[in-house]
Amino acid sequence: MIIDCHCHAGPGDGLTGPWDSNAGLGRYLRRAGAAGIDRTALLAAFHSDYARANAGVARIVASRPKQFYAFAFVHAVRDRGRIAAMVKTAVEQYGFIGIKLHRHDARITGEVCEAARVFGVPVLYDPVGEVAVAELLAAQYPDVDFILPHLGSFADDWAAQLALIDHLVRHKNIYTDSAGVRRFDLLEQAVRRAGPHKVLFGSDGPWLHPALELEKIRLLRLPEGDERLILGGNFLRLIRRVA
Repeated sequence: MIIDCHCHAGPGDGLTGPWDSNAGLGRYLRRAGAAGIDRTALLAAFHSDYARANAGVARIVASRPKQFYAFAFVHAVRDRGRIAAMVKTAVEQYGFIGIKLHRHDARITGEVCEAARVFGVPVLYDPVGEVAVAELLAAQYPDVDFILPHLGSFADDWAAQLALIDHLVRHKNIYTDSAGVRRFDLLEQAVRRAGPHKVLFGSDGPWLHPALELEKIRLLRLPEGDERLILGGNFLRLIRRVA
C-alpha cells in the first residue's frame, strides 16, 4: 500500500496564495490514482480558524473514509488553552490520526506535545528550517513521535536539511517526509544514514505533483522492503495507537 502522508485539502479563508486559499483535490486525486497511490493523509490549508478548517477536512474524510486519513491543524498561540479539546474532537469524533502545525503560524509548544502524548498521535510540525527544536522535542517528549517534513526546510535550506539528518540519526522519535525535497542527494543521505524507517513519503499536494514526488522514492533504488517502509509502512506504524 502506498500512502501519501502530506496533502493539503479543504477550505482556506485567505487570499495571499494557494496555501491559504481553498485546496481542491480533484486534480490531485486523478494524478494520485494514476500513480498508484492508495491512501492520503490530509491536512488543512492555512486558516484563521483551524477548528472550522478541521471540520471541513473531516467532511472530506467522511466522504471517502477508506481513502483518507487526516491530521488536526492547530495554531500553537492562537489556539492556546483549547488545543487538547480540538485534538479530542478531531481524534474521537472525526477519526483523525495526528496533529499538524506550522512555524509560519507559531513555534510548537508544550501544550501541543502534551495533547499528542495524551491522545497517542504523532505531530507533523514544519519548523521552516529551525530544526534545532528537534533536540528539545526528543529530550522532553521521548514518547511522542514528531515528523519534521521537507527534510526540515521546504525552502531548500541545505544547512538545515543536513542538520536534520543528524537529528534523524540520533533521536528515535524524530522523523521526516520527502515532500518537496529537491536536493536528491540529501534525501538519499537521510535514508542511508538514518535508515529507511525514519523517512515517510509525502507529496505536499495538491500543489506538487504526487507522481513526481513518488518517483523520487523510486529513484532511491532501495530494496523492496525498505521502499515499502517509506511508502506506507512507517506511517502505519506511527499511527498504530489510533488507526
